[in-house]
Amino acid sequence: MNNNRLVLLLEIALMAGIGVILDLFSIRLWPNGGSVSLAMVPIFLIAFRRGIGPGIVTGLLVGILQPLLVAPFYVHPVQFLLDYPVGFMVVGLAGLFSVSQDASKKKRITMIAIGCFLGALFRLVSHFTSGVIWFGDMAPEGTPVALYSFLYNASYLFPAAAVSIIVLALLSSTSPKMVHRP
Repeated sequence: MNNNRLVLLLEIALMAGIGVILDLFSIRLWPNGGSVSLAMVPIFLIAFRRGIGPGIVTGLLVGILQPLLVAPFYVHPVQFLLDYPVGFMVVGLAGLFSVSQDASKKKRITMIAIGCFLGALFRLVSHFTSGVIWFGDMAPEGTPVALYSFLYNASYLFPAAAVSIIVLALLSSTSPKMVHRP
């Protein structure tokens, strides 16, 4: 195995581990899952630094490891896949907006904002689908299931995305080599 591949695998493992640990220090908002945490930051970081593939793999690892440490809330195996492995994998799609560390500060931060928003949006779609299919009976009476699922999941994912954007923009401003590809 060459050195570059080994370094990439180590970065993926490290970022996945950090993501799971950061999730342990989350602000739990809802009794049935959903929290504001920095867990997406390492996934975004590897996606911006290394691209879509490593971002997706890191998200997959976070989505597999997280429910091993924090009791997952699920009622069906497919719902579990949507809320955990798939939900975190799609965060890695932020790598579509990876830019060079030599790009202007404005461009780097713009791409971070777009990438984080997109990654969080895809995660929202995964959780939304899960919520509509399996948790429709939890919607308050008279509330459309789709609206309830959207509002429930958006209530923690958009704040988590905003925090991720802020953290990554600060990192990009102070150390572009850490966040962006060479």
